[in-house]
Amino acid sequence: MSNSEEPNVTTAPHIVKEELMAAGKWVKLEKTTYVDPAGNTRTWETVKRTTRQTNTEADGVGIIALLKRTLHKDCVVMVKQFRPPLGCCTLEFPAGLIDDGETAEVAALRELKEETGYKGEVVGVTPVTCLDPGLSNCTTQIVLVNINGDEAGNINPTQQLDGETSKEKIVVDSKVYIFAMGMVQAFFKPRELPVLKQ
Repeated sequence: MSNSEEPNVTTAPHIVKEELMAAGKWVKLEKTTYVDPAGNTRTWETVKRTTRQTNTEADGVGIIALLKRTLHKDCVVMVKQFRPPLGCCTLEFPAGLIDDGETAEVAALRELKEETGYKGEVVGVTPVTCLDPGLSNCTTQIVLVNINGDEAGNINPTQQLDGETSKEKIVVDSKVYIFAMGMVQAFFKPRELPVLKQ
């Protein structure tokens, strides 16, 4: 390297400051000033929830609920909800915010009951994961729940949400698509014959 060449500057990226731009009941918008890996100071617009509890790193839970019944195939329980930011209904996994003093497991069972009427048993919980890191610091834990569909309370569950009409536009949540794609890969790929190369 000649003396005229400058060495590459690298630094650990870090936040310099966060300034409130706007706030509502559920979310706030901040101007985030940060230093990138090359040492440049930049700004970003960041959305944050105002509801994150102090005793948890996760804002909420997503629930993959498997309905298991005798003499039936297992079913994945989903919910259809009107989402104002999209102006239409979405097909999603049940989900919700973690309340003060709740664990992810407790929040998941509460939200599952509220949104679907089902009672279940938690069989797994992910670490804290991010939802849309280019836009927000929102985090979630995915909770796997088994529902015994043969139990009396799960035979004709009553959800605690309003009914919806059936002829509107519906957008499928990306997490549902990713789950379905994973299931397709797990089911079909092991059964495919390798392609012979000539």
